[in-house]
Amino acid sequence: MLKRIIPCLDVKDGRVVKGISFEGLRDAGDPVLLGKKYYIQGADELVFLDITATNEGRSTLVELVRAVADEVFIPFTVGGGVRNIEEFSELFLAGADRVSINSAAVANPELIKQASEKFGSQAVVVAIDVKRKEKKDIWEVYVKGGSENTKLDLTDWLKTVEENGAGEILLTSMDRDGTNSGFDLKLLKFVVDLVSIPVIASGGGGNFKSFREALDTGASSVLAASVFHYDKYTVSDLKNYLSNQEIEIRP
Repeated sequence: MLKRIIPCLDVKDGRVVKGISFEGLRDAGDPVLLGKKYYIQGADELVFLDITATNEGRSTLVELVRAVADEVFIPFTVGGGVRNIEEFSELFLAGADRVSINSAAVANPELIKQASEKFGSQAVVVAIDVKRKEKKDIWEVYVKGGSENTKLDLTDWLKTVEENGAGEILLTSMDRDGTNSGFDLKLLKFVVDLVSIPVIASGGGGNFKSFREALDTGASSVLAASVFHYDKYTVSDLKNYLSNQEIEIRP
């Protein structure tokens, strides 16, 4: 299976933003323009997350999703504030290829099963945001944009997610998010070994080597934001490096 490079658009108030460990958000640009840029650079997929929708009690910004979808011709995953099957359908009609759920999945794991049965497991991504507990190799699951600790053990939640038919996991280390210090390799290896579905690594992408190390754990894909938004390097630069490292990746 070819490994994938996935830029992420974290959207607040119609703009792409990025912070560190989900805090201190700063503006990174227009989602439509950034999405088009990453498509041109050769991104394998694009993720759009409306990061304040759940806390604001509203649905995803569908019109903005449609505007981005009109400019990109690669798999497009959308999440943020999705609470029911009807909102899945609305996002697919707006141009999403896959829908990501997080808080709603924790509140109602049956939603994962309902969505996978109706749309196919390949269309259902469960995003899991975690923090390491007391510097031990134990992680707890957070929801509502990282603002609420569910006290749910990661191991238990992973089993529930897979049993209910999720097609893929978007795993974010909140401890590493936005730090550019490298992915949490222990976390990645732990999750990849525990589940049989693909895992997208998120949180901490920095230098080229860090992306190779994440893929070496068995992750199917690597997701990043700030290194692309602030032009540390391009998607093309990263793909060329990984190809030279003999990682199987689409040119």
